[in-house]
Amino acid sequence: MSIPSCLRPLRGGSPCPRAWRGLGLGLALVLLGGGPPAAAQYTFIDLHPSALTDSYANGVSDGQQAGFGDTGDAFFYALLWTGSADSVVDLHPSGFDASIATGVSGGQQVGQGSTGGHNHALLWTGRADSVVDLHPSGFTDSLASGVSGGQQVGRGFTGGQSHALLWTGSAGSVVDLHSSGFPGGSVAIGVSNGQQVGDGTTGGHNHALLWTGSADSVVDLHPSGFDASTATGVSADQQVGRGFTGGQSHALLWTGSADSVVDLHPSGFTNSFAGGVSGGQQVGDGTTGGHNHALLWTGSADSVVDLHTFLPPEFTESQATGIDADGNIVGRASGRDGDHAFLLIPD
Repeated sequence: MSIPSCLRPLRGGSPCPRAWRGLGLGLALVLLGGGPPAAAQYTFIDLHPSALTDSYANGVSDGQQAGFGDTGDAFFYALLWTGSADSVVDLHPSGFDASIATGVSGGQQVGQGSTGGHNHALLWTGRADSVVDLHPSGFTDSLASGVSGGQQVGRGFTGGQSHALLWTGSAGSVVDLHSSGFPGGSVAIGVSNGQQVGDGTTGGHNHALLWTGSADSVVDLHPSGFDASTATGVSADQQVGRGFTGGQSHALLWTGSADSVVDLHPSGFTNSFAGGVSGGQQVGDGTTGGHNHALLWTGSADSVVDLHTFLPPEFTESQATGIDADGNIVGRASGRDGDHAFLLIPD
């Protein structure tokens, strides 16, 4: 059985250059008459292993990139890279029909695998045989979507409802983050520094949510003027995701409260989404001319950088799904020969 589409990784975007290396350097150059520093450039690395039909990168941290690939057999296999296509490690564990990796941090990788007709949240530490089955008792299915600081987040299904879940390395460590204020269900998608983000459904609409380790710590990030919202990434005091308004998706940025929201949606794009954040930079994607382009922001809509310009011309679409503290970006690039996982390294 293949991983259902609803459990596959979230939308992403592509990397883009930073307009300033640092405020101090910029001011110094202006005062000296040298003008602002040049925008960052990126080196494109195609992570796609030649034996696979398609590949996708979903997370990046500490020199590792995590994702999945397939061989055209309708099954997915969790993968781990360390900066090149030939560094790929197959994380697919014995006893599972299919698997994907959705996040990586601190030498840990998370995702899910299919077994016996059900999905189980999984945790690895760099090898297929290191797998830990996080699937908690009392749930029919589970998946893990984010990892940081020894914490893993995701969702589990019980009684036909999705519950946001938090683990610390084992199935028995599970904490149910689901709040009764969101009777339509909840999911946790990202985690960092003891904060967890995701969304919950109330009144038929999704609301972006923020937790700090327990169900009763929940903060509703849903901003005024939007019909629905979700949070997908968190780092330090920033949270990113998307909101829906007027039939459009807008990339959003928060700093801990609903009224702190910043609309990152850039001019010239019909839809946008932010999926990853680190070091004050946000990545995702936007639709322009009928194609998705990986995007990068530094806190405002007009700071946007179209990362698709750093990809080879054979790719017509791209998504950026993750960024690390060093500004390295991962995602998916699409062309005539399928989808390729990629890494962008700032020069």
